[in-house]
Amino acid sequence: MRSHTAEPSPPQPGTASEPSPDPAGFGRVRPSTAAVRTLRRLADHVNTRALVLLRVTVGIVFLGFGVLKLFPSASPAEQLAVDAAVKMTLGLVPETGLLLSLAALETAIGIGLITGLLLRPTLIAFFLHMGGVFSTLFLLPDAMWQPHSPAPTMEGQYVVKNVTLVAVCLVVAADEWGRGSRSRRPDGTDRDRTTAG
Repeated sequence: MRSHTAEPSPPQPGTASEPSPDPAGFGRVRPSTAAVRTLRRLADHVNTRALVLLRVTVGIVFLGFGVLKLFPSASPAEQLAVDAAVKMTLGLVPETGLLLSLAALETAIGIGLITGLLLRPTLIAFFLHMGGVFSTLFLLPDAMWQPHSPAPTMEGQYVVKNVTLVAVCLVVAADEWGRGSRSRRPDGTDRDRTTAG
């Protein structure tokens, strides 16, 4: 009499099989459904207010630096800004007047970005001001660049990092100037008025 053992049959489609170990997970604890929902709500909240968040944070930076320039020697960039402004105005404007003008301009830009009032003139003033800021890389090369090296000095790095502020305000400006050509769908998304039926 021949005995035989039953061989395991392959799992049928649609039936539950034993979960295979996740080699990449190494037994990590997966976040709970409630935690995932909370993170998604937070992400949606940030996403819908991203432009306001960007605009206000740049405004706070500008307001802070502008107010610092109202107090003598309080701003580390004070002398650098004055030296560049003196070169741009060919020395025709007193240094005190230049510093107060820069302080007023940066403070006004900061307030405009934070509040969103007169946003388009504020953005124009911002980009003109940034043009002046980046001109220091050429107007004051000895202060901006290390000798015999293309690497920026500490002051040069202070100027170069403003590319991030320019990028942020380009996004804000694109949204602000793009509003005139968009309308809102019932679901809250934008559509181009020229293609709207």
